[in-house]
Amino acid sequence: MPSRSEHQSDSPAGERNAAQRISKTGSFIAGGLAACIAVTFTNPVEVAKTRMQLQGELSAVGETIYKNPFQAMGLIGKTEGIRGLQKGLNCAYIYQIGLNGSRLGFYEPIRLETNKLLFSTKNPYVHQNMAVNIVAGTLSGMIGAVIGSPLYLIKTRMQSYSSAIQVGQQTRYSSIWNGITSIVKNHGIKGLFHGTDAAILRTGAGSAVQLPIYNSAKNFLLRNAHMQDGYSLHLIASTISGVGVAIVMNPWDVILTRVYNQSGSLYKGPIDCFLKTIKIEGPSALYKGFAAQLSRICPHTILCLTFLEQTMNLVYHAEAILLGP
Repeated sequence: MPSRSEHQSDSPAGERNAAQRISKTGSFIAGGLAACIAVTFTNPVEVAKTRMQLQGELSAVGETIYKNPFQAMGLIGKTEGIRGLQKGLNCAYIYQIGLNGSRLGFYEPIRLETNKLLFSTKNPYVHQNMAVNIVAGTLSGMIGAVIGSPLYLIKTRMQSYSSAIQVGQQTRYSSIWNGITSIVKNHGIKGLFHGTDAAILRTGAGSAVQLPIYNSAKNFLLRNAHMQDGYSLHLIASTISGVGVAIVMNPWDVILTRVYNQSGSLYKGPIDCFLKTIKIEGPSALYKGFAAQLSRICPHTILCLTFLEQTMNLVYHAEAILLGP
């Protein structure tokens, strides 16, 4: 039987942190709250990214209305005002609670149970295994993708719509409720989950690397760079994680945006969209909006994971007061 020190060797701290001690409900709340704070700052870049991914859709000669994220945000702000830059924000809040509350909230429980199953001689709370982390990230992301898919669908169409400069197919919703009722009226309840398969591919890919890279980077820095647990460590680890997420997720993000935004039957599904995009626009089209993706995902990941450390502690202390030790 391994000694206590061997159990603890997988973690610099050698003990469970707040994320591992709070309830599943607490994890969900902390994850959703952290994501909502982050998206408040990054939604304008998300609007620009959506427009950039749609311009030149299935055209051999792509349009260049939006040249880079900063020019795109400037143009959107000039033609549509501040409200144009924050299109879909209310929808994004609800989506973030569903997606990231699940993705960040279920990650630790899934990782814990998988560790218990596969590594019975290790301390499941502190043991870190890359394969287990990737599985936990992927599964928690897929759960979040299904829960949040209807909101992302409406958000994408809200963000792509413009009466000033039009790219991609245009669908106007005056509110979240208007979007829901319009979709149900025309396509039934099933229509709300249009593109969920694309959402699973995109979010699964991003989630598979986000928290594993973050945790690995944080542990590496603690072990090898002699950093202390705190804001600086969280910031650097989050930045590394954000770059990794952007690289892995961008192709599926382009596919998701296009599948969600279509109002007809341009694509039969994500794979059909993938093949048509490559055939007509070339492989580079899968990285349309990549600069905007980096400009969005890096700050969003930094803010989200940095705030997550704080919201986890906040929820942990709140549960300790309400429920006792």
